[in-house]
Amino acid sequence: MIFYFSATGNSLYAAKRFSDTPVSIPQIMRGTERQFSDDAIGIVCPVYAGEPPKMVKRFLRESSFQADYFYFVLTYGFDQTDAPEFTAKLAAEAGVHVDYIASIQMVDNYLPVFDMDEQMSMNKHVEEQLSAAVRAVSRRERGIPEATEEGRKLHAQVAAMNREQPAFNDGSQITVLEGCVGCGVCRSVCPVGNFYLEGGKARRKQTTCEFCLACAQNCPQKAIGLSMADKNPKARYRNPHISLQEIIDANRNS
Repeated sequence: MIFYFSATGNSLYAAKRFSDTPVSIPQIMRGTERQFSDDAIGIVCPVYAGEPPKMVKRFLRESSFQADYFYFVLTYGFDQTDAPEFTAKLAAEAGVHVDYIASIQMVDNYLPVFDMDEQMSMNKHVEEQLSAAVRAVSRRERGIPEATEEGRKLHAQVAAMNREQPAFNDGSQITVLEGCVGCGVCRSVCPVGNFYLEGGKARRKQTTCEFCLACAQNCPQKAIGLSMADKNPKARYRNPHISLQEIIDANRNS
């Protein structure tokens, strides 16, 4: 049993390496079933500022898991910081014992800092990393990478920055631009249902969100931008192995 959270398809692509039928966490969170049992249970999700997405944290807190083997696969772009160690502690606080965590470096989708064209041009050896993680899980290997002091410090620094300037990570800088044609893709891919259409244009229900950037990255018109910083407004990313429809199916609210 594999659960995943994915905005640009990286974590969905990774999840599909472990199961032909991974289960969307946003879809689970819209239902009432929170009890899961299997020989092995895994969660695949991105790392945002050193931590799992807020929805994944809620999923851990609000669910009951029965498994002989529980693991995480964390996808990240620039630096994993102390994310494996932090995630294991987070799970323990929710009553979940984690046996194994793998970190997979992929394209970083954080638009304020990274140019998607540059990110896509890098060879991060994704397939080799995923193959190694699949082998480890199939062998029921155990182990959680111990963080370096540098990784812990970087996580702490980013967390402090986000407290002082929350707009860098709370989604409040997401802006619908003039180029919006009201296609509704943003509404379909947003895992928290934050978009609606009014007067032929996309609008947001709340100013803050997961800041997963599914809306901006998947907008066909590149008509969703960032008011504070957007490294390359002309470049957007979705995992080349994952279709827009798969992102919609994962995150759609209706």
